[in-house]
Amino acid sequence: MSDSLLALLRWYADMGVDLAIGEEPRDYLAHAGPQAAPVVAPSPPPAPIPPLQAASAPSIENLARDAARAAAAATTLDELRAELERFEGCGLKTTATQLVFGDGRAGAQVMFVGEAPGADEDRQGVPFVGRAGRLLNRMLAAIGLAREDVYISNIVPWRPPGNRTPSSLETAACLPFTRRQIELVGPQALVCLGAPSAQTLLGIKEGITRARGRWLSYQNGDATIRAMAMLHPAYLLRQPAQKALAWRDLRLLARELERLRAEQPAGE
Repeated sequence: MSDSLLALLRWYADMGVDLAIGEEPRDYLAHAGPQAAPVVAPSPPPAPIPPLQAASAPSIENLARDAARAAAAATTLDELRAELERFEGCGLKTTATQLVFGDGRAGAQVMFVGEAPGADEDRQGVPFVGRAGRLLNRMLAAIGLAREDVYISNIVPWRPPGNRTPSSLETAACLPFTRRQIELVGPQALVCLGAPSAQTLLGIKEGITRARGRWLSYQNGDATIRAMAMLHPAYLLRQPAQKALAWRDLRLLARELERLRAEQPAGE
């Protein structure tokens, strides 16, 4: 066998051709007739899927009742914080980094309540520490108040995902704790920052620009205290032209705090 033929056979072997099936080459693809479609046995009809049983979601009334029972058991702010840490009735607890309870001291003359923590608050566990918080600090300083002079919290103490608005169920689950927190702080004046806070705590139905700038009443346990709605600092960052309205409200607050101090018995 010549070297050239041997080399050709080796090449065929390397290419996978190792068996001759006829004397002459044949193009099987050219001579192949149409192929019949494969016979596929019909599939049996799918079994009927049983209807899903809807999970029994807790009602707003049940959540509020459980929350009220837990909140009423707290006699100090530290105990209230511990009750909130144990409370499983608000789904935001599972998505937030940590509880953002409050900042300040019991007995502060004025308490500010916003809507819910943002990303900065969620990381640090303290309300109003981001851009809106820094603006709030400057607003307080404009009427002679330091952050240490007031108490600050939110109606919902866990950050909603993506900073969305808390649902009515989430707000209802947290509201008894917020009301108990206001009782334990015992302020003489309550300021609701933004429409959600004012609507939840003061029952205001109108928009915040119409509701702001006037004194209302809030039933704080056995006492009735002065309350008002103000524009949220985050809104003022988006609408800086509205800071003039916020300045009017701050002056109104300053005058009320002066009046309350003047009415305090000497030595208190």
